[in-house]
Amino acid sequence: MRRDDPPRGPRKPPGSPYGAGGAQRGPGESRHGGRAGGPAGPGGGEGQGPWRERGGSHHPHSRDQRRDQRTRHDGSEHDERPHGSRHERHDRGHLRRDEDDEQGDQAQGAPHPQRARRDVEIRLYGLNAVRAVFARRPQALRKLYLDAPRIPQLQPLLAWCVANRVGYRVVETQDLDKLAASGHHEGVVAEVLRKDAVPLSTWLRELPDGPQLALWLDGVGNPHNLGAILRSAAHFGVSAVLLPKDSTLALSGAAARVAEGGAEAVPMVRMGRSDNALAQLRGAGFELAATVVDGGEDVFAAPLPPRLIYVLGAEGEGMDRELAAACDRRLSIPGTGRVESLNVAAATAVLLAAWRARKG
Repeated sequence: MRRDDPPRGPRKPPGSPYGAGGAQRGPGESRHGGRAGGPAGPGGGEGQGPWRERGGSHHPHSRDQRRDQRTRHDGSEHDERPHGSRHERHDRGHLRRDEDDEQGDQAQGAPHPQRARRDVEIRLYGLNAVRAVFARRPQALRKLYLDAPRIPQLQPLLAWCVANRVGYRVVETQDLDKLAASGHHEGVVAEVLRKDAVPLSTWLRELPDGPQLALWLDGVGNPHNLGAILRSAAHFGVSAVLLPKDSTLALSGAAARVAEGGAEAVPMVRMGRSDNALAQLRGAGFELAATVVDGGEDVFAAPLPPRLIYVLGAEGEGMDRELAAACDRRLSIPGTGRVESLNVAAATAVLLAAWRARKG
């Protein structure tokens, strides 16, 4: 560039701190050159040069012009890009990941985490129910909740939790009401691993010789009845509760509380097809007795074998007719006739007591 060539762009004013002769302001100078409150010096007057518009602003465009430019720029960007495209793009990513996860779960047959947890864990409540788990399988304990008045009674359990790094929390009674979904928690709630039902063949293989009594529950579904049955079964020394192949009956917190610890003492056994189960049980020396409201032998007078299985039906519906016909005998509990019958839990206790009285 020759010395006499015009400058290629707007020159910064001499009074600017970034321009020639303006590298440093003197005392009393304003930041735009000259002295504050006084007339501008030579070469630094207001309004001289394109960088001095709007009171000395160092920009070639006014503030209003810059605002208009930004508005036009933003408007053109939004016009060119479809509305919501960024969100749609992110949403597509999330949807794709969710679809991949869902397809993966379906492909692998993996259950939902919450469902999987419910399948392997159960929330028990009630003092004796929790104590029974601690006495028989403490390793199944996962978490404990209790209120302050229960601390002295549960000191051994709390010490075990500390030693084995099992979490416990002292909470208010209202919190226990919510955890148990019941007010009958007796001040303690525990999350424990659920016991798996034992296959029939395994139970028979491990069963000791000598007199044995078991219960076949056909259609019983009420959790309080199940709990009462388990309590009586534990009291009279029943070897197992047998469940049909397609039975949905399972231990719940309510059943465990009513059982008062009996749920841990009596194993549940899962059978296969009814005809196969009957053959297996008879092969192990058992007789099967269908319990009916009337028309059966008097349970107090009939001879009872040393190895016996009481088959119990649901209240109201009773047991399956084909199953009742396949049993070796039919037994009834005599009464006054003032009521039609006992409920299944009460009838079970009477039947168990009758067998136990014969065996001494």
